[in-house]
Amino acid sequence: MAMEYKVVFVDVGKRVWRLERFPLTRYLGPIELGVDLHLNRFKSFMYDVFHENNALVMGCGPFAGSSLFGVHRLIFVFRSPHSRGLHVSAMGGVAHSFIRSGVMAVVIYGKSGKPLIVGIWGDSNGSVKLEFREISEDELWRIFDDYNGFKGVYGLTRYIYDVFRHYYVEGYGRSIVVGPAAVKSMHGALVSIGLDKSGNPIPGQIDLAARGGGGSVLYRAHGVVGIVFGGKYNPARGKVRLADIRFVDRLSKHVFGREYGAVVAEATRKYRFEPKLGTGGTFGVNYVLYRDLVPGFAFNTIYYGKALRLKMHRMVMEYFWRPFQEKVFKSKESKPWHTCGEPCPGVCKKTWNNVKVDYEPFNGLGFLIGVLRFEDAKELVELVDMLGFDAIEIGHIVAWLFDLMHRGLLQPEEVGVDNRPYFDPLTYDPEKHSPVNKEIARKIIMGLVEGDNEILRLISEKGVRVAAKELDKKYAFRVKMYGLRFEDVAIYAAFGDQGYMSPNYYWSPGMVAPLYVLGRYWTSYSPTFSDPEEFAESAARRAVMELAIDNAGICRFHRHWAEKLLPHLYRELLGVEVDVVRRSAETYKRFVEYQEKAGAVPAFWESRKTIELVATIAAEVGRVDWSEKMLVNLKAAREWWERFKKKLIEVIDAISVGAHSSS
Repeated sequence: MAMEYKVVFVDVGKRVWRLERFPLTRYLGPIELGVDLHLNRFKSFMYDVFHENNALVMGCGPFAGSSLFGVHRLIFVFRSPHSRGLHVSAMGGVAHSFIRSGVMAVVIYGKSGKPLIVGIWGDSNGSVKLEFREISEDELWRIFDDYNGFKGVYGLTRYIYDVFRHYYVEGYGRSIVVGPAAVKSMHGALVSIGLDKSGNPIPGQIDLAARGGGGSVLYRAHGVVGIVFGGKYNPARGKVRLADIRFVDRLSKHVFGREYGAVVAEATRKYRFEPKLGTGGTFGVNYVLYRDLVPGFAFNTIYYGKALRLKMHRMVMEYFWRPFQEKVFKSKESKPWHTCGEPCPGVCKKTWNNVKVDYEPFNGLGFLIGVLRFEDAKELVELVDMLGFDAIEIGHIVAWLFDLMHRGLLQPEEVGVDNRPYFDPLTYDPEKHSPVNKEIARKIIMGLVEGDNEILRLISEKGVRVAAKELDKKYAFRVKMYGLRFEDVAIYAAFGDQGYMSPNYYWSPGMVAPLYVLGRYWTSYSPTFSDPEEFAESAARRAVMELAIDNAGICRFHRHWAEKLLPHLYRELLGVEVDVVRRSAETYKRFVEYQEKAGAVPAFWESRKTIELVATIAAEVGRVDWSEKMLVNLKAAREWWERFKKKLIEVIDAISVGAHSSS
């Protein structure tokens, strides 16, 4: 018999909650639950993005608590203040503790009048209880400023640990918090920090569900600053196969011809250590693998010739990558490799002096903004994490402002800084200019929270797309003089009239193409280019599979084994016979339905640099037929965009009716 999907609905305004149980055949995971609730129960598309009906749905997949590796992602579904559409974000390892609460999902709705912490506890029999604790806004800011030596998200995490210490039993117990960024901006992340038995942060175990502004939704729509969970519930009790690694081995041998452990080790090799490259993890591998195709200097590297890009790449490797490599992989000391909080052979979390080093936060607060000394970028990453920002979005914001100052559309004093950043790649010197750019970036990041500067406050409250349009009006003379609008210097995919999503840091059309959910890897993101129909088919099929993996609560670093094994796992471990690919495509179509109702469907590129990102990668791979047309004729770019969008829907429709490979 199939398992059930247990969900706690919490009205944080009325301080009431109820437990609902659904058959697993109805909701295979938290994404299916989230999209259904937003479409049918809360109808959040009818309201403002910070309305209390914008429920924050958080949950794990049905394999959490089992003997499988990488199945303890905590998934969040909410309407994003960025895209204005339904969005999905995820954090690693946290469900390893969350599942001990005895539930598989929590739905937060309503709004608390005061900052609120919600506690969710499960006993050994599976019974659930909730606690609520209010704090004042003044107390919240005192905690953020300094709580027993901890600041920002660390301070709030430690405060929750001290108040709810009884939740942290048997090595479990964890919290999700927001930081100052969620209180003061639309760019706030959801943050979870693993703690040791003394309540101190465990190296590598800071995980953020950052994309889309979920932290801002939790605080500004619901008044919640923290959710803590724990308990003694064992989800595998009475479900023998969930705990039986030997049974999983037999499944693996049937599908792959090898034992499960060997398959997992091979699938996660890049994230642990890739012998062919001599490095590991996203930071270590990407600079070696993508070389001069890694975007830097506000994505202006897309305009550089090959020789200049290679020169910049050598700087990146010497000043940015090598210090990490020496300490993390070549040091004779014990290797600082960690997991996200669940047992996993991938040990993908690499730390440098106890700071987690991943590609995107470090590239966004490093190469993208002309900060090429690793130590300088580390300081900025620590600051952004402590404030609880989405590091990818903040990297884009700082890079955009740097480029605007570099081009003359803005003056330093207009964004509250003293100096113009150094953004000339021809004469850039990491030793001289990286510290300068770091300090300017630090002031901008703090300004986004402090709200004293008019332009930074506008970006915090409205985001890049709306801010750019208002700056076009404010500085109309400069726009006319330079022949360049403020949005032309930014890179983003547009949704509806005001929504947008900044791309992850890949020089790829897939990051800005007209898909209905962006900001995640629900696309093809290789640095390549092809005709729109071919690219759309690749992106659509990736989106469907990535959605399936997220819905199962499985880490995408495990996707190479999970995608093939997933139908067998649902059937053999849970008793659910399902066409996973078709089911995932049906769910994607529900996202399309929601975005249409919310007025957040993909809109044609309105930024010159976004179009040029697509055109330049086309030129880079030899597709001059498209690149030359796109660079001189907006109609050509629109043709590619429209053909892509049309084909995307056709492919999703085909998959949803079963027209796909069974593999």
